[in-house]
Amino acid sequence: MKRKIITTADGSKTIQIEDWNEQYHSTHGAIQEAYHVFIKNGLSLFQDQGLAILEIGFGTGLNAFITFLEAEKFGLKITYNGVEAFPVKMEELALLDYSKALNAEKFEPHYLKMHETSWGALHEVSDNFRLLKRKMDFRDISESEEYNLIYFDAFGSRVQPELWTEEIFLAMYNALKVEGVLVTYAAKGAVRRAMQSVGFTVERLPGPPGKREMLRATK
Repeated sequence: MKRKIITTADGSKTIQIEDWNEQYHSTHGAIQEAYHVFIKNGLSLFQDQGLAILEIGFGTGLNAFITFLEAEKFGLKITYNGVEAFPVKMEELALLDYSKALNAEKFEPHYLKMHETSWGALHEVSDNFRLLKRKMDFRDISESEEYNLIYFDAFGSRVQPELWTEEIFLAMYNALKVEGVLVTYAAKGAVRRAMQSVGFTVERLPGPPGKREMLRATK
């Protein structure tokens, strides 16, 4: 499928899949969305502890990188498990230039390391941040009570409805520890009901720029 780099409303870039008219991040602001959904409404709940994070849709690595930056800033000990079926090419990643957009040029080597390290093995990106990338279908996740926090950042249900089903959210529920949290940019009623049907307690929260609501689900 044809892909191109586009600039979003906050000046940061993302990848657009033209055939789907779908982006890896919000056109209203890639970085703003990532911080609002995954840091403000997810990671910030766990500032006082080490934690295990699962990301559904590792993609460009933006969510992993801003989580790494938070770990460095606050001394958090994070083990980050990023799942991706179709890894982004290094040539595309270079054009996104996230370290500059985040005023984090000194951590550019760490961002590159995240993408250059091998898949299927745990790597130490820094003293605070360990990364495991797995190239696999999200539907094959089968862990039990392993994660404190899930970043659910799959492509939208308009283009990939099979990733927003009860079956998927049951796997997410099982993968979380008790009182674990899942956050996502999505807010559709069908998504919320699928989460609730497998046992999640679901909150509607104010969304990032350009989106009225988002969802946070707790086990």
